[in-house]
This record gives sequence, structure tokens and C-alpha cells, in this order.
Amino acid sequence: MIQSETLELLEWPRLCQHLATFTATKLGAILLRNSRTFNIGDRQNTTNYLPIPSTKAETIQLLAETKEAYVLETRLPQGLSFDGIEDFGDSLERAELGGILSGRELLAIATTLSGARKLRRTIDNYESEYELSVLPELVAELRTYPELEQEIHRCIDDRGDVTDRASPKLAGIREKMHHLRDRIDGILRGILQRKASAIQQPIITQRSDRFVIPVKAPQKDAVPGIVHDTSTTGSTLYIEPNGVVNLNNQIRQLQRQAQREEEAIRQALTEQVAEVKEDLEQLLIIATTIDLATARARYSLWLGANPPQFTEPDSDRPVNIRQLRHPLLVWQQQYEEGNDVVPIDVTVKSPVKVVAITGPNTGGKTVTLKTLGLAALMAKIGLFIPANEPVELPWFEQILADIGDEQSLEQSLSTFSGHVRRIIRILEAIDEDENQENSDLSSTLVLLDEIGAGTDPTEGSALATSILQYLADNALLTVATTHFGELKALKYDDARFENASVEFDINSLQPTYRLLWGIPGRSNAMTIAGKLGLKQEIIYRAQDYVGGNSEDVNQVIAGLEAQRQQQETKAKEASELLQETESLHREVSRKAAALKDRERDLQLSQELAIQEKIAEAKAEIAAVIRNLQQGPLTARNAQKATEAINEISEKYLPSRTVPVKKPNFMPKEGDRIRIPKIGQTAEVLSAPNENDELTVKFGIMKMTVSLAEVESLDGEKAELSKKSKNVEVQKSKKSESKSKEAQPEITSSGLAVRTAKNSIDIRGSRVADAQIEVDRALSRAIEYGLLWIIHGKGTGKLRQGIHEFLQDHPLVERYELASKNDGGSGVTIAHLV
Repeated sequence: MIQSETLELLEWPRLCQHLATFTATKLGAILLRNSRTFNIGDRQNTTNYLPIPSTKAETIQLLAETKEAYVLETRLPQGLSFDGIEDFGDSLERAELGGILSGRELLAIATTLSGARKLRRTIDNYESEYELSVLPELVAELRTYPELEQEIHRCIDDRGDVTDRASPKLAGIREKMHHLRDRIDGILRGILQRKASAIQQPIITQRSDRFVIPVKAPQKDAVPGIVHDTSTTGSTLYIEPNGVVNLNNQIRQLQRQAQREEEAIRQALTEQVAEVKEDLEQLLIIATTIDLATARARYSLWLGANPPQFTEPDSDRPVNIRQLRHPLLVWQQQYEEGNDVVPIDVTVKSPVKVVAITGPNTGGKTVTLKTLGLAALMAKIGLFIPANEPVELPWFEQILADIGDEQSLEQSLSTFSGHVRRIIRILEAIDEDENQENSDLSSTLVLLDEIGAGTDPTEGSALATSILQYLADNALLTVATTHFGELKALKYDDARFENASVEFDINSLQPTYRLLWGIPGRSNAMTIAGKLGLKQEIIYRAQDYVGGNSEDVNQVIAGLEAQRQQQETKAKEASELLQETESLHREVSRKAAALKDRERDLQLSQELAIQEKIAEAKAEIAAVIRNLQQGPLTARNAQKATEAINEISEKYLPSRTVPVKKPNFMPKEGDRIRIPKIGQTAEVLSAPNENDELTVKFGIMKMTVSLAEVESLDGEKAELSKKSKNVEVQKSKKSESKSKEAQPEITSSGLAVRTAKNSIDIRGSRVADAQIEVDRALSRAIEYGLLWIIHGKGTGKLRQGIHEFLQDHPLVERYELASKNDGGSGVTIAHLV
């Protein structure tokens, strides 16, 4: 029973009681407080504790349930609800044995069925949203029998009484009883009025379920009848008048009939319950399992705990727990006005198997053992651990402890003997575990407090050393507290040993309760005695008895502690600097995001403004074209329309506006420039030559352009040479001459004919690309009034896409398929406005 003793020593029952306060059902709380009895030494103890899983698979299942319940508790407004779910296990046993359940027991079953159904619905509703798997699998096995629930509610009211609607026979019996009571009430009220002088109080009451009236004892003969009771003073007699005796008898008979009918109804319902006993027991098990998972999640949330991760025993760092807090001390701090809880770090690196913790009394060594033991137990039952992430520790098959004093006057056991007897039980349990697992190493956590204490220091130290070496060979991890200096040296002879100590402030003579790893505790007896006022000559003589080696060791340890404090200070400063850096990074990121949002808003507003300008320009161009079509088709009118369109382009196109000239702009190789004539941005491949011509590249195309045809991305124009200016003037004159000659070709019938200038071939293009090409061709074909679009026949998708595009185009008045001679359904003619 050493495992049970360990639970008591680690105060596991108290933690279970705390956990029980987070349950929502009575059955869940009962399971957490399940009473167990066992012996510790010569004492019989009764403790309450939650059963500990015996396999790692059980722990993994419990932990998965806790995690999913934690998700629902933190994300749902009200968490999981267990309203209506009650413990009716005893009722099921009586129903199976043929007993008749009371109305309240039946009502508890009905409300539990309803509560379980709501619980299942909540879990199912959020299964996909929160990626639940374990809890939905649990509730999938629930059978809630809505028909049984409805039948119980039909027959049983909220007070647990059988309703009139449960049976027509019962309703008839109760109706007769109601009429009889009315008759009795009328007769008795008449007597109260006629015999008012003989009546003690004008009321109608009951004795032994029979209606009576209170009569003054001296005047009992005034009201003939049966005396059923007497007042305490004897001054009042409760008499059943003879006129209602027969009626009361009839009511008693009807009451027995009603009781038999009610029992028959409850018996029928009980039989229905007994038929589904196994499913109802399963329902209780599932509901309680979810309640316990929710309690673990709520307790973990209250503790600010994090889920454990189970490591392999042979990993580089099997135990890594930072800022671990004792859960019972956290509770004491919150509810009992206890002191602030000092967290500890527990880091065990491979191949360490034994940790020896040294330090002064009341420094926190025993609390450290209990904290580690409770953390291992909490992880086993699926609880989160009150520590910072990540929480890494092995899954221990057993947690065994020898903590505290076990003296016994009856068995003549000293403190030393009590410790040895418990250690013997621990070693026996480890040997049994090795045999079961068929392994040389037991997956056991052993916690030993003041090992070897209570006897001669030399023998106690030797025995403690031997025990720890045995545990290093046979247990997964052992943590022992000690005052023996010899145990501190084991680390330097065996890599499986490690030292730790509880910190002590020598100036204030108070422990800090911090756990320091890698540094053994110093012996502070001399220093403390001196600060407390012990004479120096006594201290000096004591130091001589101890010898110089001890003082040298203390100085080395003090140096190590000073180095550790310096490292902690630097680590704290680095942490603060990191926090400041992260804060600055967040601020810069926030401002960058704000700038991006502002840039996006500006681009959007610019695009809207450009679209408005384009719409205005299109409207003005359409008006010019409409005026041209309404008048005679003459070259003069065409020239005027061309001039009007040029004015519109000068007004709206940024590339036509006169840029602010800057004298020193000259494109160089590698510069990015703009070519307004074709609306493209290009890269300069070669600088301008003597004729002011340069080679540019945009996309995969290269071309030679004049310096006059390009500008910078800011709209700057380059200064041309005189030779280049003369060439540009000649080109301009030729362009004007050609413009005057370029008129629409008109047939004798007044219709434009198809030429290469007013037709476009888009066969083989995608719809989106073809629409872009058609839009450009429409702009070029304005002066011709018509545009032939050659799209081919094919599947007809390209033709359909072009027709949809032309239907809403502002330059297109209408469109039609060409005649058979002109291509038929493979060509569309667009008539421009």
C-alpha cells in the first residue's frame, strides 16, 4: 500500500477536494471524494482521492478529454452545461430488483435524459469548428430515450406527484374525492355557524386524514361525534361530527384506490426504466466522464496551468518544468490569505537519475518534493500543470515517497526506524514493477525527505549513499533532501547524480524558497550563529574543530552562487531588452501596416478619380462623334471632329499635358522611362546617339525611339539637339498632311467599306484578351464609324463574349453579324456612335 501512503503524504486528498469544487454534478463530486481506507504503520487512515491511471494510454485519453473541455470552456460564453443531470444509480438498482420508484426518482431520470441530450447537442454543434474528436466520440454512444422522458413528464409533475392525465381512472377517483370534500366542507361550516358558542376556533382541520373541527372540552356534547385528538392543555377536543363520518370513510376508500392507481402508474414507468437500465448506466458514466474532464479543465484554467508533454526516459532532457507552483499553496494564497507562492524550476538532464537537494531547514526542500510529486500525479490524471510552457516530464508508472516523521510508541519505532520501514516498502514496490515490466529500470519517481536522518551521521550518510546508488540503478528518477555533505560529492564521482539547493539569504537570515540547480547548499550554521549573537570565540573554536576544508568548500560554493546571481541578473537584463525590442518591432509593424492601409486608400481614391475622368472623356468623345454623324460626311467636318477629340485628349490625358521641364534630364542606360505615345514604361538599353535616338526595352520587345518621344517617370522631357528639333518639325508637318488626307472611305451609297484600318482579327484569342484588343480597335476606328471584328465561328464562346462586351460599350451604338459574303457568323460589325 506504499502508493496509497504516498498519496496521503503528498496531500493528494486535499487536491481532489479542491478539484471536486469545480464539478457540476453530484456524481462527479462523489467520485472525486471516493473513500478509501489503508494503514500507515500502526495507524488506520481514511483518505479521499481520485483513482490514478495505471497505463499511459489512459492518461493520454484523460488529457485529450481535458484539452477539448478546456477549448469549450474558454470559447463558449457559458461553457458546458450539466443542468438537470442527477445521480440515479441507486434508483436503477432498485428498478432492476422490482422495486417501485418514487415520483421524484422518476423525475430525476427524465431531467437527466434531457440534460444529457443538451450536452450532446452542444458538443456536436462545435465539433467541426473547434476540431473536437474525443468528446464527440464519447457522446456518440449516448442514448437519451426522449419517449421515456416524455412519458415520465406526462405522468409526473414538477413536485414528483402523479398527474391526473396519467390515467383516466385516477382522474375519476380524484374527481369523486373533490366532490366529497366539498360536501364535507359544507356540512362542517354549517355546524361551525350553528354551534359557534361551543367552537374553540371557526376552522376545519384534519386528524388522521379525517376532517374535524375544534370544540371546547366542556361543551363536547354540543357536537356529537368521534373525538380524534386533544390539545396540549386539554381545553380543545378535535371532533369528527357524526354527519361526516360516512363521507370521511368514503374519502379514505378513494384515497386507497388513488394510491393503488398511482403505484400502478409508477410501476409501469419503473418497468420501462428497468428495460433500458444498461443504457442509462452508460449515460451516467459518459455524463460523469465529461463532467470530470470539465472539472479538470476549469481547475487548470483557474490555476493558469499548461498541458504536460510526456518525454521518453532516455531523452536529453526528460524533465523540463519552469516556474512550477505548488497547487495547494496557490489555493491557500487565493482563499486562505497565504503567502505568495514562489515558483521553482525543475530541469533534469540525461543521464541524471538522482538529485540531492541540500539547504537549511524551513528553506523549502520538502515543499519542493511535494510540488514535484503532485505535478507528476496531476499529469497522470489528465490535469494541466501550474507551470510555464513547455511542461515536459516522463510518464511515471509509480510515484513513491517517504516524507515526514513516522514514529510509533506501540511498535517502538524511532524516526530512523520509521523512515527505513517505508524505504523498504518503496524498494519492494520498485522490484515488483521491474518484474512486471521485465525491465532493468523501473519507471518510478522516488521522493525521499531527509534520507538517512535520525541516527549516527556517519552511518546515516553511508546508508543514504548506498540507497541512492541502488535507486540510480533501478528507478527512473529519485529526488532526495539531505543535510549530509558527503552526498553533495556524489555528483563528481557519478554522472547520474546532480546537486540542487534551496537559496538562503544570509543577510536577512531568511530562506528565499528558490531552487538552485547545480550548486550544493552551504552550511550556514556558523554564520547564522554569529549574526544571532553567539560569542565569536565559540564560533572560532567550532571552526577549528570543523577544519579548514569545510570553510574552503563554503567559499567555493559562495563563489558559484555569486556567479549564478550575476548570470541571472544578465539574463534578466537581456530579457528586458528583448521585451523592449519586441515592443519596438510591434510598434514599427503597426505603423508600417497603417502606411500600407493609407497607400491602399490613396490608390483607390486615385483609381476612382481616373475612372470618373475616363467616363467624362468618353461622354465628350461620344458627343463629338454623334455631331459628326448627324451632319454631312465632309472632310471639313471630319477635321473639326479630329480637332475636338485632340482637345479632349489634351484636357484629360496626363501624357498630353505639358510637363515641367527640368534642364538636366537625360536618360542613361538602365533608367526607367515612359513612352506616352504607346502608353508603356520601358528600360533604357543604350543612351541617346547623335540623332537623339535611343534603344529601349519593354516586356520582350526592343525598339528604337526618338528622345522627343520619351519622358521620365516624373513627366520630365529631355532637351533636344537642334538637328533633332528640325527632324521633329518635318515629321509634324508630314503627320498633319496625312491627317488631312485620312478620311473615311465612302461608297456611292454613303456606307463605309471594310479596310485593314477598320477591321481586327482576334481568332484564337481568349475572351478576356480579345476584349482588350477590341476596345483599342474601337478607339482607333471612331473616324470610320464601323469596325469589322473577325472572331471566327468555332464553339461560339468568343463571339458571345465579344457581343456581351459590345452591348455595354459607350462607343458602340449597335452591332450585327456580317453578311454571308463578308464572313457571316464568323464576323461581327460594330456601328460606332
